[in-house]
Amino acid sequence: MYCYVWSFIVRPEFAKEFQAAYGPDGDWARFFRSDPEYFRTRLLKDRENPTRFVTIDFWTSYEACISFRDRFRAQFDSLDKSFERFTVEEVQIGSFDVV
Repeated sequence: MYCYVWSFIVRPEFAKEFQAAYGPDGDWARFFRSDPEYFRTRLLKDRENPTRFVTIDFWTSYEACISFRDRFRAQFDSLDKSFERFTVEEVQIGSFDVV
């Protein structure tokens, strides 16, 4: 199994919208679910900084994730752009194999 992890600083006025879009039943997860190689999404909220969130998206493999992104690049980019207003900062923490 493979996952990638992103950290976000969210504009306070968009916290609810961000959680709805990036959570396990949000727009991103629904988009990913169209691929049987997608496993799940986890959304974490920082206890000390309520505007900081971390997402973890799980796939069966790195190759499956990359294949999905390549096939659906236009839709991926469009969805990503539609949520840009929610965040102040977005940083990829890393790309991991689950052990």
